[in-house]
Amino acid sequence: MIKRTLFFSNPAYLSTKNEQLVVNFPEDDKQEATIAIEDLGYIVLENPQITLTNGLLMKLMQNKTAVITCDKQHLPCSFLQPLVGHTEQTERIRHQLDASVPLKKQLWQQTITTKIENQANHLLKRQKNALKLKRWAKEVKSGDTENHEAIAAAYYFQNLFDIEGFSRNQKGIPPNNLLNYGYAILRAVAARALISSGMFPSVGIYHHNKYNAFCLADDVMEPYRIFVDDLVYDIVEEGNNNIEELTTDIKQLLLKIPAMDVVIDGKQSPLMIAMSRTTNSLYECFYGSSRKILYPDF
Repeated sequence: MIKRTLFFSNPAYLSTKNEQLVVNFPEDDKQEATIAIEDLGYIVLENPQITLTNGLLMKLMQNKTAVITCDKQHLPCSFLQPLVGHTEQTERIRHQLDASVPLKKQLWQQTITTKIENQANHLLKRQKNALKLKRWAKEVKSGDTENHEAIAAAYYFQNLFDIEGFSRNQKGIPPNNLLNYGYAILRAVAARALISSGMFPSVGIYHHNKYNAFCLADDVMEPYRIFVDDLVYDIVEEGNNNIEELTTDIKQLLLKIPAMDVVIDGKQSPLMIAMSRTTNSLYECFYGSSRKILYPDF
């Protein structure tokens, strides 16, 4: 079942009744709204004047609904998930922590190979040269010791957008702002899937920054970034929106990321479900019953 994503940009009072999310607005002309909690996958809270009851938070966590809050720049800055996401969580985290260095290097090699292949296919879709990316995808070694990821990413973004002076930088010119927002949503999707698969998002297979609480989420989301790039490219090319700022219309488009159709293991699937298949396959690698992570093909 595809879970819904709700986005709140105005002041609101959120509570619960009869297993429903109840939304009340301070404006007299807005009627009360209700949504079944079991249908919710993600809730994005942007306005600081939003109030939630503890009863609602409890039910959202029991339903494994990801609650995402935003900062003053309207970018996602926190992510709320249950302490227990899987019945075998303790055992699964133990297998994750016991994973050998050679295994993690092989898993990172698979991850980067798929990411670069997806980048190449995206450039081909946009009728741009991808021969270098195709070659680099075949040259990735265990652990990506030659850092093909960074080399490929620099080439990919230099050739993707027809915007003078564009380079991928969090504080760079648009559409970096759109990419930042889309990647933040994608990161929440990855973290939610990892927790639901009984793993600890902070312990990565490659990322290991001590200040990063979502290292493993950053690892598994790498091949998925291309789907954000593809959506942002369409927004830019259509020219119907002012990309200088993150408008509500643009955010609504980017919040469709969890429900985007992707192809994984030869079958079409919503991105949020594909991510769960990826994280489950990752656990099987940690457990020892598999040696391959399932990633989507662009």
